[in-house]
Amino acid sequence: MDKRLLLISGIMLLWTMAGAAQQTVTDDKAKKVTNGFSFTEGPFWHSEGYLLFSDIPANTIYKWIPGSMESQIFLKPSGHSNGIAMDSSGRLILVQHDGKVSAVNTDKKMVLLADSYRGKRFNSPNDLTIASDGRIYFTDPPFGVSDSDKELMFSGVYLLREGEEPEMLFDGFQTPNGIVLNESESKIFVNDSQSGDIMVFEIADDGTFEEPELFASVGASAESGSADGMVMDREGRLYSTGPAGIHVFNSSGEQIEKIDLPVRATNMAWGGNGNKTLFITTPSAIYKLPMKAEGINK
Repeated sequence: MDKRLLLISGIMLLWTMAGAAQQTVTDDKAKKVTNGFSFTEGPFWHSEGYLLFSDIPANTIYKWIPGSMESQIFLKPSGHSNGIAMDSSGRLILVQHDGKVSAVNTDKKMVLLADSYRGKRFNSPNDLTIASDGRIYFTDPPFGVSDSDKELMFSGVYLLREGEEPEMLFDGFQTPNGIVLNESESKIFVNDSQSGDIMVFEIADDGTFEEPELFASVGASAESGSADGMVMDREGRLYSTGPAGIHVFNSSGEQIEKIDLPVRATNMAWGGNGNKTLFITTPSAIYKLPMKAEGINK
């Protein structure tokens, strides 16, 4: 090939690589949609077109309908719920700082699924992810339990199969928090608020964890945020709250972007048309952020 053509080809390749590096998952700013809360967490987009989220100190789950600045009470008391998800039968599953994991039937009656491990009260179940076969994985940090009520001297990550005793899968975190399955359900990611580390586990055929590996880190907890809620998109990217915004990692664990936010983020969920909006919880308000990526709900 002519040297000049080689040079032009090389320049075009560099331009292409530079353009790819500059691509972002969003080109918009987060906008507040409802506010006036004590501490919001656990957002969940319902397929009927509305957002549910927990206000932990208020012991309430709220419902927000797009187009409104007001939110209405969906469930109170909520057991000081944090994470909210839905199983394959359409029941809402709550992890609750009252030391419980519960299901909510269509009539909003709460059914206890688990409240202890080997006879000892859970600390404060915090976040969860549900596999397609109904396996519930959840974290149990000590955030919402008093010293007088605390019975477990470790903070575990658990597997719960309905009708069976919970199985503790990992106790190597100080403050396990966010947890999410990948799309194929072959891996699960768990972060630690204190250190900011995000660990990845291979999932064995029986649903338990293989040896963990460090996937990435958002850095130690700070006033501007910490490792907390996590989601994934269809491109295999992992999003985690962290100091000063939302940190985005590719499938190799390399940070490729940080989404700046006006306030500290506590958690997030995909929703809206085509699952291309991130709904973000903060201490006092809910924000929405239009995205280029399409999210997966796990």
